Amino acid sequence: MVNLNVEVLQVETELKSRASAYYSLKANLEHKLNEKPQIRLNGNVRKDDFVVSEYLTTLLVVVSRERYLQWERSYESLTQFVVPRSSRKLYEDGKGGVFSVTLFKRVVYEFKAKALESKFIVCEYCFDQEEKKKQEFMEDTILKKEQYEIFVGWLMVNFSQLFVAWIHLKAIRVFVESVLRYGLPVNYQAFLLQTDKKDSKKLRETLSSLFMHLDPTASLKYVSCDIPGICQQEYSSYICFTINTNML
Repeated sequence: MVNLNVEVLQVETELKSRASAYYSLKANLEHKLNEKPQIRLNGNVRKDDFVVSEYLTTLLVVVSRERYLQWERSYESLTQFVVPRSSRKLYEDGKGGVFSVTLFKRVVYEFKAKALESKFIVCEYCFDQEEKKKQEFMEDTILKKEQYEIFVGWLMVNFSQLFVAWIHLKAIRVFVESVLRYGLPVNYQAFLLQTDKKDSKKLRETLSSLFMHLDPTASLKYVSCDIPGICQQEYSSYICFTINTNML
C-alpha cells in the first residue's frame, strides 16, 4: 500500500514538472505567434529593401488604405533629408500597407514625430533581429512538436502504471469491505464483470437476487447505516464497486 502511494506521488510530481515545461514552451510560442506584424513582414521584406550606411537608414511605415495618396504626396516633405522617390510598398492587407522610406539618420526622430502627426505609424524593425526571431520561432516550433511527442509517450506509459495501481486499490477495497461485512474466516470470491451501461441496472438486480441470502437486510426498504456515503441506493447484499474505463 505504501509502495503504491509513493509510486503515485512520484508520477504526480513528474507530471506537474513535465506539464509545466511543455505549457511554458507552448505559451512562449503562442506569444511569438501573436506578434503578427513582425511574423508577416518576415515573408515580405528582404535585406535588399533596407539601406543602412554611415549616414542613411530605411524606416518602415504603416499607412492605412485611405491615406495611401496622402503618403505618396507628403512623405518627402515631412522633414528635410528624405531621399526622393525612396518609398516602396512592401506589404499590404485589408486594412493598409507597409511602406519603406530612406532618409538621413540625423532626422529620424523628427520624421517619426511628423509622421505620427499625419497618422502614419513608423515600425520599429531591424531586419537582422527579425530574421533571428524568425529562426528562433521555427526552432521553438520544432522543439514544441518534439516535446509534445515525448510528453504524450510519457503519459501513455505512466497512465498504464497508474491504472494498474488503481485496480490494485479496488482489489484491496473489495477484500477489506468483504471482511468488514461478512467477518472471518475469509471466504469469498471476486469477479470482474463487464456490461453495457443500459444493462447495468439489470445486472445489479440479478446479482441482488442471487446473493440475497448473504445479507437479508439489503431487501429492506430502509436500511439504517452509520457509514457516511453509504445510502439506500448504494447498499446491496454483495460487495460491488464500479470501474469507469471511459477516461475521455
